[in-house]
Amino acid sequence: MNNPTIWWLVTGVLVAMELTTGTFYLLMLAVGAAAAALAAHTGASLTAQLVTAAIVGGLAVVLWSIYRNRLPGLTASSDADQHLDVGETVQVDAWDAQGLAQVKHRGALWTGVVRDPLPPSPGLFRIQAIEGNRLVLEKI
Repeated sequence: MNNPTIWWLVTGVLVAMELTTGTFYLLMLAVGAAAAALAAHTGASLTAQLVTAAIVGGLAVVLWSIYRNRLPGLTASSDADQHLDVGETVQVDAWDAQGLAQVKHRGALWTGVVRDPLPPSPGLFRIQAIEGNRLVLEKI
């Protein structure tokens, strides 16, 4: 198999992987692989092909990241600020030795944590944030 064919296969695999993940970063790397395939078609050496793939793919990833960070409302902190459960109240019946509580919210059991250094006591708490599958709580 010749180099252009290998680069086109790599491009296709990267595009297929991007379709399963839904991010554009693998698509940007696929652009780099396509650039390397075009370089291979012009007869460039393997080193030049690898450098082309790295520069074009890396530059595309950096440019996409800059563009994405400049779009309003797409940062992780704004997602947490707009989460519907932030500000809701939950009842905590007991805390375990690690400072965690099992709370029922929207019909499901969640793990609750507090950021205060003081040991938490049972009672009514407000959801401050959601970090992964944990509710960050504050005493009301």
